[in-house]
Amino acid sequence: MRFVVKIGSSSITSATGEIDDAALRKLCSEIVAARHDGHAVVVVLSGAIAAGLPALGYTERPKDIGTLQAIAAVGQPRLMERLNAILGADGVVAGQVLLTPYDFVHRTQYLHARETFDRLLDLGVIPIVNENDTVADDEIRYGDNDRIAALVANLIGAELLVLLTDTAGLFTADPRLDVGASLIEEITIVDAALDAVVGGAGSDRGSGGMASKLAAAKIASWSGVRAVIAAADQTDVVKRALAGDPVGTVVQPHSLRLASRKLWIAFAVGASGRIVVDDGARDALAAGGRSLLVAGVREVEGEFEQNAAVEVIAGDGCVFAKGLVRYGAAALRKVAGMQSADLPDGSSPEAIHCDDLVVLPA
Repeated sequence: MRFVVKIGSSSITSATGEIDDAALRKLCSEIVAARHDGHAVVVVLSGAIAAGLPALGYTERPKDIGTLQAIAAVGQPRLMERLNAILGADGVVAGQVLLTPYDFVHRTQYLHARETFDRLLDLGVIPIVNENDTVADDEIRYGDNDRIAALVANLIGAELLVLLTDTAGLFTADPRLDVGASLIEEITIVDAALDAVVGGAGSDRGSGGMASKLAAAKIASWSGVRAVIAAADQTDVVKRALAGDPVGTVVQPHSLRLASRKLWIAFAVGASGRIVVDDGARDALAAGGRSLLVAGVREVEGEFEQNAAVEVIAGDGCVFAKGLVRYGAAALRKVAGMQSADLPDGSSPEAIHCDDLVVLPA
């Protein structure tokens, strides 16, 4: 089985930010065991910032992006050095792959990345993936390694995504605040009610939190990939997830699948604004295969640039689609509602082209 395991910062570092050697060895041993059992594994590893903090004398995580990127640049090689030493003792070779979400958008980059992963796995190498922390501030701010893990699962045709964290899984409420919170063992559909259950970042040493884990599980589900959210310190957590034994929270794959680029647009890139459309435009888009024309645009909310991601909403305020807009907000306001024949010369009749638009699953 091909599978992806994502290891969060809090799972491999101590409370002071130092790399927890025992925790790292435990997870590496499980990954090596899975490989010896014939499974092909890709590891998405957070912790570059956490590993760099003590090296530069920091006792707590700074707030500014520039400093965090510098710390990540110091921590990433330290983390990989230790990981290679542990895996190497078992005769396993690891290879580092640095990605950003945009590597999944452009077709040429996407195909090249898939070829690279396939070749690494064919050679018996365990790819170690990380967001390129030194240049990409989205991961540092929002924990995009979770989403990247889900996108990698789609990229390599994985059957399973394991998201390891410092909690036992997804709960009905925040267990730190509500003693009555109970573990949700299985999720068949990730809906708005479930989204409302999760909170923000779960640890000072990480930046993702359960909201990021659930977003990643949603991406995996719409890729046809089973996802497991579980505590990294549980005994044989990787083995149990592979076997389908009860462990953490299982998010079942959806019967329908979205293409990789549509997944990125729908779930991985944040929306910069909103476009309100009329009922005719909503019906046309819901039918599938249609572009959003400026004639159907009624209002433009927020300020955004050309090619930004925007949500598309109906008059009742319901978000039903998302896409990459061909106009900036100011320019779109000027042409909103115009028929194609009335548009200024050189203006596109399409606010969002069908290739850049996805009707969101209910």
